[in-house]
This record gives sequence, C-alpha cells and structure tokens, in this order.
Amino acid sequence: MAKIDSAFFDIGTLDTLACRDSAIHRLDPRAKLVTTLVFILVVVSFDRYAISALLPFGLFPLSLIILADLPPGYLLKKLLLAAPFALCVGIFNPFFDRQTLLQFGPLAVSGGWVSFASILLRFTLTVLAALVLIATTSFTGVCRALERLGAPKVFALQLLFLYRYLFVLIDEAQRLIRAHALRSFGGRRPGMKVFGHLIGQLLLRTLDRAERIHLAMLCRGFDGELRLLRPARIGGQEIVFTLGWSALFIALRLYNFPQLLGRLFTEFAR
Repeated sequence: MAKIDSAFFDIGTLDTLACRDSAIHRLDPRAKLVTTLVFILVVVSFDRYAISALLPFGLFPLSLIILADLPPGYLLKKLLLAAPFALCVGIFNPFFDRQTLLQFGPLAVSGGWVSFASILLRFTLTVLAALVLIATTSFTGVCRALERLGAPKVFALQLLFLYRYLFVLIDEAQRLIRAHALRSFGGRRPGMKVFGHLIGQLLLRTLDRAERIHLAMLCRGFDGELRLLRPARIGGQEIVFTLGWSALFIALRLYNFPQLLGRLFTEFAR
C-alpha cells in the first residue's frame, strides 16, 4: 500500500515542480521544447565512441536545474529508475567489440567498453534534459507546445490523456489494494489467482472512471483545446534562449572542446 502511495505522489511531483515561478518556468513552452529537441538530436548524432566531446553538453541540463531551482536528488532518482533500459542496450557491446581502442599502461580498453560508456553518457544527458523540460513546463505545457508547433491536435490530446490516465490507474490501484488489505486483515500477499482478478477489476474500474471523467469534462465545457495558466508568447527572452543554446550545441558538435583544451594545456606544459 505504501509503495502505491509513494508512486502516486512521485508521479505528481513533476507537475508540482512545473508550478514554480522562475525565469526558466516563465519561458514559452515552445522555446524550451525546441531547444531540448535540438539538444537531443545533437547529442545522439555523435559516433559510438564519443565520450569527451559529450561532456560539455552537461552544461545545459545542469544550468536549467540551477536556474529553475529543481531538486537534483529527485531527478537523479528518476534517472536511475530508467537506467536499466540503457544498460540492456549497451551491456553486450564489450562482448562483440573486442578490438583495443585505448591503452593505459598494461590496461587495454576495448571499443565495446568505450561505446558502452558513450551510450550511458548519452542516455544520462538526453533523459535528464527531458525530465528538466517536464519539470519546468509540465506535461500539459509540452503537449500544448507540440500543438502550437504544428503537431496534430489529436496526437497532442491523446498524449496528454495517456499521461493523465496514469493518475486514474494508480488511484484505482490504491482503492483495490486498500480493500484487499482490509478484507484480509493485513494477511499475506494475494496469490496469482487473486492477483489476476485484481488486474481485471483494475482495468474495468479505470475504464469506467475514465469515462466518468470524460463526461465531467464535457459538462464543464471541454472543447478539445489545451489551455495554460501562463500566457504563451514568443518574446525576446525565448529567442535568445533558443538561438543561444542551439548555437552552443552546434559549436560543441563541430569542435571537440575538451580535446582542444587538452592540446592547449599540453603545449603550455612543454
């Protein structure tokens, strides 16, 4: 029961963070969405052995976390929650790519380990940037930005309803588990047969609850338009934000600044 409750409040934390007031929160959602998409596209465009060239890209999510006053511990927890997917993607690279790529004295590092580290680094940067986007914009703001940028309205609405359906699902799961715990007097966990019945009841109850919510929305005048509390407009701050960060991303893609600094430091050391 406690795990379900904590999961519910954990999902709602991103929406709570998006209600804060900061310079990043006040930016138009379209500017933040476009900048984040450029960031992700540039990061994933590197070759599989790139590591040092990716390190400066951490400046973008870290800067937004500081300026928006987001809790790093919470974002790190969400990042670690999705980390197994990246591990499953790259864990077999060291077994297939055994060619030595780096040599540190007697220690030889194969290309598989380098590509594995590159996958983890790119995963960290892109997922962290996406979490920061939602934590400063809200999922509703992201869907609204997609619609304003030309995405089909049906797609944006379905994406938003899919996200909101998670809250309905978890809420109904809370009710089922609480009812089972009261009727079993805190006994052992339900077996597979009981668990199957609970899953079926959960599906039926969430569908019924979702239908009631939809009817309530229609009664309150819902017409398919996504509306935000903050007025959406593109101003000078949004243009500077988007063009400034995008120019930095392209510069970091064209030039390996850590490698250039290393060469410069080596020349001075001589």
